[in-house]
Amino acid sequence: MTVVSVSMPEELLERIDTFADEHGYTGRSEVIREASRNLLGEFEDKRLEERDLMGVVTVLFNYETTAVEERMMHLRHQHEHLVASNFHSHVGDHYCMELFVLEGSLEDISAFVGQIRATKDTLTVDYSVIPVDDFGTLPDA
Repeated sequence: MTVVSVSMPEELLERIDTFADEHGYTGRSEVIREASRNLLGEFEDKRLEERDLMGVVTVLFNYETTAVEERMMHLRHQHEHLVASNFHSHVGDHYCMELFVLEGSLEDISAFVGQIRATKDTLTVDYSVIPVDDFGTLPDA
């Protein structure tokens, strides 16, 4: 197996070590391998390909990190064709939440989420994706 060197904040490394201990992993390498497989497989759902999708992306970051907010604004404008709506809110004393509602293809939504995840200093990025064409098959209320 190839050995890879990865840089990460000490706090994240401590969280990985604690997670490994609490969940019975043999070590941090096993946690990183599983996380990598999960990340790479997230957008490989064949049932979502070639369909119109709606996605919701939630980003949390420290409000003092203005570079993150600037990056979110840049991504929103760069992906106007994809971003149907965007909402910014303050959460607690120190955090901001950015919520994006997206409409587009799996490839476009995947690229957008990847660019958000690659933004330095984001604390969390969460998302969900559902086919829009499923709405037509919902029973009447």
